[in-house]
Amino acid sequence: MKSGWTEQKTDELVQDLTQDSTSSKLSPGDAALLEYAKKLTQHPAGIEAADIDKLRVVGWDDQAIHDLCAIVSYFAFANRIASGLGIELEKS
Repeated sequence: MKSGWTEQKTDELVQDLTQDSTSSKLSPGDAALLEYAKKLTQHPAGIEAADIDKLRVVGWDDQAIHDLCAIVSYFAFANRIASGLGIELEKS
């Protein structure tokens, strides 16, 4: 894999995050990113300056924070459109 992660390591992380999204295997930056994405998804009106400051403290710059917000928001939008139109996933 280009990231340097093996498929096994990636699978283990996904399994770990599925069981506990506060995994200690995450870097502080990744943990903050995940915390922000979860809050933006579940409680968007609850986002405040302190949430963004937490991202900056662990090294995320304004462009990265913007991109994170845009990606999380886009997926929420796309999922609501699909749900609202009754679109079902294709079976693989």
